[in-house]
Amino acid sequence: MDAIDHAFSLAEKGITRRDKNPVFWNLRDAFINKDIKGLSKEVQYSFQSFIVGQRFSKDVQDSHRRLLDFRFPHEWFPATRAMQRTIHVHVGPTNSGKTYRALKALENSKCGVYAGPLRLLATEVYQRFKAKNIPCALITGEEVRIPEDADQYFSSCTVEMIPLNTRFDVAVIDEIQMIADADRGNAWTSAVLGVQAKEVHVCGEERAVKVIQAMCASIGDKCVVHRYERLSPLKTMDKALNGDYNSLQKGDAIVAFSRLNLHALKQRIEQNTGRRCAIIYGSLPPEVRAQQAALFNDPDNDYDFVVASDAIGMGLNLEIRRVILESVTKYDGSQNRLLTFPEIKQIGGRAGRYRSAQNPDGSADETEKVGLVTTMDRADLKSVQRAFQKSVDDIEAACIQPPAGIVERFASYFPPDTPLSFILKRIQETATVSSLYRIGLGSDILEIADIIQDIPLTIHDRLTFCYLPVALRADRAIDVLRALAQVVATNSKGDLLDIEEIPLEYLDLKMEDFQVKEKYLAKLESLHVAVNQYVWLSYRYSGVFRSQALAFHVRSLVEEKLMETLERLNFSDEHLERRRKTKRLLAKSRDASRTVIGEGDADEVEQFSDDDYVIDEVVGGRKHAVRVA
Repeated sequence: MDAIDHAFSLAEKGITRRDKNPVFWNLRDAFINKDIKGLSKEVQYSFQSFIVGQRFSKDVQDSHRRLLDFRFPHEWFPATRAMQRTIHVHVGPTNSGKTYRALKALENSKCGVYAGPLRLLATEVYQRFKAKNIPCALITGEEVRIPEDADQYFSSCTVEMIPLNTRFDVAVIDEIQMIADADRGNAWTSAVLGVQAKEVHVCGEERAVKVIQAMCASIGDKCVVHRYERLSPLKTMDKALNGDYNSLQKGDAIVAFSRLNLHALKQRIEQNTGRRCAIIYGSLPPEVRAQQAALFNDPDNDYDFVVASDAIGMGLNLEIRRVILESVTKYDGSQNRLLTFPEIKQIGGRAGRYRSAQNPDGSADETEKVGLVTTMDRADLKSVQRAFQKSVDDIEAACIQPPAGIVERFASYFPPDTPLSFILKRIQETATVSSLYRIGLGSDILEIADIIQDIPLTIHDRLTFCYLPVALRADRAIDVLRALAQVVATNSKGDLLDIEEIPLEYLDLKMEDFQVKEKYLAKLESLHVAVNQYVWLSYRYSGVFRSQALAFHVRSLVEEKLMETLERLNFSDEHLERRRKTKRLLAKSRDASRTVIGEGDADEVEQFSDDDYVIDEVVGGRKHAVRVA
């Protein structure tokens, strides 16, 4: 354990940074994020890593280093390297027209692809092309629609699904700043390095320019930067609403970060103001989202307001005059956290597109053109004001993840029962990476790997499951995950009705049977997650998970029940305020912990999510399940 002793010796001298003292940093990070259990796993890994290191000869260790030479990840895409590409970088603040220009280039091409961060955005682009009678496919992890009457067509997809073996004239990669995200950034890096398009248009924030320019220089692609200014001015307000719904104005968008909160706000706003409120979030059916957006954008009806998820910060076309953040905290998949400054800027930047009924063509006086940003609670307003005052650091490195083939080859050096999580962490520790890249392994990847470790899967199948969209704290989530993995391992019958762990019986439950109505909602949400996982796997193991059509039907039934339930739940203003305070406290506690280990606001780029699940709150030294969706 000399390595651990050395790490603590360095820490005593004040050397605790990740790049200077990785062992100590990893131990402390594991304890802060996962308590004693996380620390125990990290110590176990450090010990195993030390023992394994003694087993390999110098020649074998040299082989490891050659295999894990990740300095040039562009070499993973040889067909693309045979092309001479031009990378157009469109950057600017929200509401500056950067994505519009890129999409016009896509429309004017003969064949192209759009790749965005959300299914919602991929669907919006798909519908835009369809409305113009342009053949277009929709390709996401949970849905594939291919035109039946066209040999050549455009594609709109989530960035993980961008076809890297197909030639295009133009590719558009949206929200390029996500390239630094530890969980999903590899998808953006792979898209930039690997898409076979003569012209690649990437859109996003100014802070991504330097890393994209450096990537282009390293591979010989031409890089052209296009900078845009906002189409209308933006300012933060001096006062919050303080829960006064009667001070809402036509054209207001109230942003919240969970399905439950959105419906609660819609209900309270309509009850307090007597006016209508549209609602938009990612898991709504596309047709419903389009209808709700149209109702809000129409200046001549009584839909004066919209409540929406943070997806509006990523390009939804809404005519918003003022953005009001219901909270500056969100659940990131494992815990509540404060919004980062770039996230606040992106969401707030959607203000300023308002058209009044008197000026439906978009003409307006200077006062109407100004976009306004504020918060529901006074306690959150300073965070928003600071976000718009603070400059954000440039992205220093793009995230990469080891290709499956390299993971398989590296795993062959170890005994067959070696945990995949150990293999991945060992790769992260051993690999040689240039300053332009860093290896990102999301916590869910390692956790899923451990959950299914005892199930006899190939490395390739294990990696596939590691990228399965999950909510591990949802009801029955782990049982469902293991059951689906077992089906693949045994190549057994994967009909939806035969997988007992998927709680289809929740369809028969009634809200009236639950004293705590949110528990009923949680069960519906857990079923929705489970069915979505089945659908996702059905595209990757079509010969095993054969009930795709039935799964689509069940998912639609669950979504109908979710909508009905959310409409029927009753909320008081006090209830909403209490929830905001609870989430704020949890988020501040979490971010204080991150500050201790040297991670600040601007360094984080988190995955976007609409829905929240059960989390653990530490009270009096013991953990209690608290649902704060």
